[in-house]
Amino acid sequence: MRLGGWRAAAPSREAMGPAVVDLLDDILQVFGIGDDPECWVAWGEDPAVRWTLLVPTAGGLVVGHVRVGGPQLGPRVSAKLVRWKRVELGEFAVETTETGHLLVTGSVERVVLRGLDAEARSIGRFLSIVFAAEDGRWVPSDEPAESRPARAARSRGTGSPRGTPATGGG
Repeated sequence: MRLGGWRAAAPSREAMGPAVVDLLDDILQVFGIGDDPECWVAWGEDPAVRWTLLVPTAGGLVVGHVRVGGPQLGPRVSAKLVRWKRVELGEFAVETTETGHLLVTGSVERVVLRGLDAEARSIGRFLSIVFAAEDGRWVPSDEPAESRPARAARSRGTGSPRGTPATGGG
C-alpha cells in the first residue's frame, strides 16, 4: 500500500497528524524517496504513541520509527537505510482454508506482518516487493502496477538481472 493509503487508514488522528506527516516527508526527502512510496506501516499496540514504517528503495530498506508524542512532547521520527544484504527477512508463509480464508505471515527487520484475507493480500504484495528487491530484482515504487507484469515478462525473455516481482498491484 502507498503511504497515502496508510494516512487515510490511520487508526487514530494523532498517528499521522499534520506534524507527523511533515516530519515523515522531510525524512523521505532526505532518502530520495517520493511523496507517496510503496511501504508498510506496523501500527503496533498503540499507534497514537508509536509505530514503525518500512519503505523499500533501490539501495535498501528504510526503517523508520515514529514516536507520535504527547500533550507536551512533539512528534519524533528516526530512520535508517538498511542495505539489502543486511536486511533481516523471516519466512514468508501463506495458508488458505477450505472456507476461502487466506492467512499470510512474514517478518522484515523483526517486524512481524500477519494478516487475514484482504490484509493478507496487501502483505503478500509488500513482501513480494521486499524479497524481490533483496534478490536484486528492484522495481521502483513509482512505476505503475499495471506495467509490472509486462516488464517482468520482457526481463525474463532477455535474461536481464533487473526482473520484477509479480505483485499484482501496488
